[in-house]
Amino acid sequence: MTAFVTGGRGGIGSAIADAHGDAIALDLPDFDVADPAAWAALDGAYDAAFLNAGIGIGFPDVGELPDEEIDRIVGANLLGVVLGARECARRLMPNGGSIVCTASLAGLTGMPFDPMYTATKHAVVGFVRGAAAGLQGHGIRINAICPGFTETPIVVDEIRDALPAPLMDPSFVAEAALRVMRDGESGRAWIIQPNRVEPFRFPGIPGPR
Repeated sequence: MTAFVTGGRGGIGSAIADAHGDAIALDLPDFDVADPAAWAALDGAYDAAFLNAGIGIGFPDVGELPDEEIDRIVGANLLGVVLGARECARRLMPNGGSIVCTASLAGLTGMPFDPMYTATKHAVVGFVRGAAAGLQGHGIRINAICPGFTETPIVVDEIRDALPAPLMDPSFVAEAALRVMRDGESGRAWIIQPNRVEPFRFPGIPGPR
């Protein structure tokens, strides 16, 4: 099974590439996931895609958010997923396949250290849930993984110091990502916590009174 991993040189990305064994690692500065031209230039046919690239920017006070940082995190965390999934549907997965998008527990709850990270990861989860039906027509499954705090450079010291438990090893998250890749369902968000990997159960939307 041939695969590619965006953010493939980072902590989780490199662990996924190692665990998969036949994955191409795509990362900056050679590959910018927010650039449609980069996706248009990507060659080959793939069975699996791990849309994993992502960054944090901090700025807990949204009043201090610079324009360029907003653009940067939206490009890396959200556009990289949207453009990657689009290209898979158009030509990179002619025989169907499985897309695994790296979201975060911050995509299911708020993270006050980085509200833009929270916003973009919520968007990834929403995109996966909304895109699943349309991608089914291409024979493509799409799911999100929502890992908790993992030993990667994105976890800055002020977050690390506030955590009550050790961080997960990227290899554990990578094995979970491969499990999700093989799962036959689509449109799900999988929680990854220490010794726990399972689909998140979204509550139903309340109806009228």
